[in-house]
Amino acid sequence: MVKMPPEVSETLEKQWPIPFATSSSEGKPNVVFMGILKIKDDETLVFADNFFNKTATNLAENPWASVVCWTKDPRRSYQIKGKVTFAEEGPIFEEMAASVRARRADLQMRRAVIFKVEEVYEANSGPTAGERIA
Repeated sequence: MVKMPPEVSETLEKQWPIPFATSSSEGKPNVVFMGILKIKDDETLVFADNFFNKTATNLAENPWASVVCWTKDPRRSYQIKGKVTFAEEGPIFEEMAASVRARRADLQMRRAVIFKVEEVYEANSGPTAGERIA
């Protein structure tokens, strides 16, 4: 695992929704928008699995996922890659379930999606585009 620089966390906090990409074991991609995110610490993101279908299948075959975030002011963009596990009970699950209920009482969260940050890349245009920063 690596630690996200503070500016990456700040950028994630400003974006809604967050594109969340996965890939099957054969390399077939899938991307969904994630609306509920908690930054647990500088190494861990937690999302809510409310509707995963292809995403759940992909993550069962291949635990790697990627998110991208950006802000217009200040102009920043980052790609974050990591490995995903799930929690169906316990403190992380309960915290995310409460967050989901607070936003949408009609949703029943299935699982907490625990995303451990492994790589962070600069995604802005320019000479540093694509460079690994963490």
